[in-house]
Amino acid sequence: MKTLAILAVSFISFGTFAQTAEKKEKAKKETKTEVKSPVAFKTLKIERAEIKYDSKEPFVFEFKNNGKTPLIITNVQTSCGCTAAEKPTEPIAKGKSSKIVVNYDTKRVGQFTKTITVTTNASAEPIILTITGKVLPEEVAPTTN
Repeated sequence: MKTLAILAVSFISFGTFAQTAEKKEKAKKETKTEVKSPVAFKTLKIERAEIKYDSKEPFVFEFKNNGKTPLIITNVQTSCGCTAAEKPTEPIAKGKSSKIVVNYDTKRVGQFTKTITVTTNASAEPIILTITGKVLPEEVAPTTN
């Protein structure tokens, strides 16, 4: 009787293990299937180690419309008043590229991290872009007598 019980438990355990392994394999295949986002940014974060004081060099985020319909950037919101962003004003046709240009007030010395929230007609979820860097102090020219 004891042997029969052990065999029954073994078969049940083996069946459960086989089903679990099968589910894991199926989940692996599902996660490998890449869902192509309608908006594909080349990068979501731009880092600059050292930025000269009062530099006018913008942060440029390039993206492509991988969707099937024209892409409209409905809103671009920066995390503070020291950052300004310019978005495309016209719809971006499918397969075409465009950019969002971000300017940071580089008269503010020191380390910074700012976010830019991008809202589009292609997704209910906003896209978060990040800029980070360190603005160096103003270089003062030596005085001569």
